[in-house]
Amino acid sequence: MELQPYLPVILFILVGVAVGIVPQVLGFLLGPNHPDKAKNSPYECGFEAFEDARMKFDVRYYLVAILFILFDLEIAFLFPWAVALHDIGASGFWAMMVFLLILVVGFVYEWKKGALDWE
Repeated sequence: MELQPYLPVILFILVGVAVGIVPQVLGFLLGPNHPDKAKNSPYECGFEAFEDARMKFDVRYYLVAILFILFDLEIAFLFPWAVALHDIGASGFWAMMVFLLILVVGFVYEWKKGALDWE
């Protein structure tokens, strides 16, 4: 069995691994490491970066993150729909309108329930 046909695949894998690892190693070796109070302060998550990992914090952070992912993924369906709108015709258009109506109803429901409020 000859491995010559697999050479492009092996090279592709090696280049992909190198592109993923080499910048990280270079950044670790050559990057400045000057931590200060501003770098170690809480940014988006709302809790201290270097405390006990088992500490309690508000579950609303997870709720907002899950809602963001949910609505972000639903909006991502609009791009292929917009590209194929001419091909799918009126039935595809109305199917997406129903989808968007469900999306808007869910968004209004979450807004009214206060899931998007950060207190």
